[in-house]
Amino acid sequence: MRTDTEVDCSAALEWVAEVLGAPVRDVRALAGGATGEMLALRTDSGTESILRLTTNEPWRTHGAALNGREAEIQEMLEGSGVPAPRSLALDRHGERCEHPAHLMTLLPGQVDQLRTDTDSLGLLAQLLADIHAIEPTIPLRDYQSWAWEEKFVIPGWAADRGLWDDAFAVLRTAPPAYDPCFIHRDFALRNVLWSGGRISGVVDWVETSVGPAWLDVAHCASNIAVRQGSGPADAFADAYGARTGRAPQPYFDVMDLVGFLPPPGRPPIWSDPAMLVRLEERLAAVLPRCK
Repeated sequence: MRTDTEVDCSAALEWVAEVLGAPVRDVRALAGGATGEMLALRTDSGTESILRLTTNEPWRTHGAALNGREAEIQEMLEGSGVPAPRSLALDRHGERCEHPAHLMTLLPGQVDQLRTDTDSLGLLAQLLADIHAIEPTIPLRDYQSWAWEEKFVIPGWAADRGLWDDAFAVLRTAPPAYDPCFIHRDFALRNVLWSGGRISGVVDWVETSVGPAWLDVAHCASNIAVRQGSGPADAFADAYGARTGRAPQPYFDVMDLVGFLPPPGRPPIWSDPAMLVRLEERLAAVLPRCK
């Protein structure tokens, strides 16, 4: 068996072999999984799949809920037209895999976090509009803000300390009224797959909830902005508004940006100083819109 992961996943691979009816031949670790290991698998019979192993804290403590939610959402999305993976098996509590685990289908395509041309942003906006139009058929939790009060500390790298103080003040007020809808909650280019100029999949459904549509828009825009600036971020938000008629709610842009700050005592989420500069620049762009 070929493997390029250092994680001891032997127990998990035995479980996968039982589920799929063939030994696992190849294991490839995928980049970007904050919750633990995302492994691309191929069996001797040629079946390809993805295994999520929730190994990292604090997510491992909540792994049963996270993986269970993702499996339920993927089942709900079958036939919806949204290109999501299909759940194959769930080891909710890690009884077989030693860590909470979810096995799902492998979708075609590649992630491209720099894909912000006009046509691609239009496709991305339409995908998010389609997600928000889904009527949930299972109970879902209410959304959670990632801008916790403990994060309301001006970062040491900040160039404009007053800007962050103003952002914290905004978030100490009540959020605006919104029409709750089905949201992905971690919608960003890193979770979208592209193939042949089209979107072939959207992944990572563990945070799915009911909440404000604009929070999904804001999160995607924030992720675009820290890599390429506010121009493409606003172009995406405008494309979404044009397709849905939803007005911007900049409060949620501020909430999302502050959510990128680490809890006290932890390092910044990005090691690239340029990304931190662009995060602050994005906050400077959206904060005046709250007035």
